[in-house]
Amino acid sequence: MQANPAQGVPLIESPKKAGRRGVPDWEGTRIFLETIRAGSFRSAGEALKLSVNALRRRFDDFEESCGVTLASRDTFGVHLTSEGERIFAAAQKMEAAYFDVLRARDRSEIALEGRVKLAITEGLGTFWVAPRVIEFRRMFPKITIDMQCAMSPADILRSEADICVQLTRPNNGDIKVVKIGRLHTMPFAAASYIQKFGAPKTIDELAAHSIVLQISQQVESEKTFRQIFPDLPIESMVVFQCNVSSAHYWSIAKGAGIGILPTYANGLGAPVVPMDINDNETPHKLLRWHYDIWLTYHPDGKRIRRVNRLIEWLKEAFSPKLYPWFGDEFIHPNDLPLSVDGLPLMNLFAGFSAK
Repeated sequence: MQANPAQGVPLIESPKKAGRRGVPDWEGTRIFLETIRAGSFRSAGEALKLSVNALRRRFDDFEESCGVTLASRDTFGVHLTSEGERIFAAAQKMEAAYFDVLRARDRSEIALEGRVKLAITEGLGTFWVAPRVIEFRRMFPKITIDMQCAMSPADILRSEADICVQLTRPNNGDIKVVKIGRLHTMPFAAASYIQKFGAPKTIDELAAHSIVLQISQQVESEKTFRQIFPDLPIESMVVFQCNVSSAHYWSIAKGAGIGILPTYANGLGAPVVPMDINDNETPHKLLRWHYDIWLTYHPDGKRIRRVNRLIEWLKEAFSPKLYPWFGDEFIHPNDLPLSVDGLPLMNLFAGFSAK
């Protein structure tokens, strides 16, 4: 076995590809890129839906076509060699050019039809956008929306999505970023929970209650509660935690404990009650938070007609003028309108009744 000087551990595999060069194809290049990004054959295989053995063979074939050793393998994963780093940088440019070709093709389409990939946070996608898709379909019946709900932002430049709606502002200057609204949040609990355990009015009182948390990318609930209770082990207070908004909502709606929800939570149909909890150090300051909602897309997206139509529709779907709970100013749940355009608030969220 050979030692890996970078890791200080034995290599479990040392590819020996040299001298025999071919012509690297795009599929092999894509597998090489995904494997290096994933860090291991197993993780890459899961993402690409290939067996580990099949992925290894494809990776080895690409490596042989390059005629150099691209990566070392050890118990910690796959690591680029210096030659591999140069190939990886060139492969990224090849990938970008491939996506440019696809976008150029899409810009050439005249008909308003085809598929648009939308990446969006799970809560906004499930409770707000999905119930409104029928509105878009009525206007553009030949456009298919491929919506992927996840708490990690999609990579627009790598065409993981045509459009992304997220709660963290990207810092990549190569994509278009538009603020389309603001998500206001505060503590909520089920009416049944309050009847049994009471409603805390201060942070000191909150410390004696059961807490439910959503712990995921773009949502900082755990960080928030650790700031509120810096001297308490938060694990002693948390009775349930999950990584998606829908499960988080249902745990609160069914009385598991107190958690943070959007101010429009009552529109989802459950008898949840907003809680005005005072900050101990600033008595008149209530526990409230907000996240700006960002729409991101590739600069070429506006020139692709079907993508542009969805971009404009999403801007309207989150318009604070139409839906005031997405405005910059906090509006207490008790002061939100009971209806919008003649429709009860619950109908706008498709009536996800928890009763």
